[in-house]
Amino acid sequence: MECVKRFLTKKLKLKVNEKKSAIGKPQKRKFLGFSFTSGKEPKRRIAPASLKRFKTKIRELTGKGQGMHQTVKNLAKYLIGRRGYFGFSQTLSVLQDLESWIRRRLRSIIWRQWKRGTIRYAELRRREIPHFQAAVAAGAPKGLWRMARHATIQRAFPKAYFDSLGLPRLVVRNA
Repeated sequence: MECVKRFLTKKLKLKVNEKKSAIGKPQKRKFLGFSFTSGKEPKRRIAPASLKRFKTKIRELTGKGQGMHQTVKNLAKYLIGRRGYFGFSQTLSVLQDLESWIRRRLRSIIWRQWKRGTIRYAELRRREIPHFQAAVAAGAPKGLWRMARHATIQRAFPKAYFDSLGLPRLVVRNA
């Protein structure tokens, strides 16, 4: 480290930030929110700390007290910026997992807003869910987060529903 520091300060006339500078394996280090996978062909991935900050920000933006349209509008601004930045990642499965996590979070918010079983049943029927499936889902004693992954709720609110609200995707497929 001292040798590298001396080279940077003397030869290149650069300042070295002691707190941020370190020598280590690329998989262990973070640079501008990215790190690298291990293996024969390393890939750029989003650093774990960046993912944690991303999820914290999403939790703030999807907090209580606002309607679904306003929540999606606030999320859209943030996600478009993150998509531009995280788009340099070479691990698309992480971005796909984040997309599904966001949709699950939004489904749990909708489920919480409906509150009672009778409202949940009526809303599911309005979305053309069969009687028996709507009744089972509406009367399920599971929590919000668990219900957001329930097949009936996912059928009532597919990806296309969130697309129609204006929720941007993190993974953009080139046709």
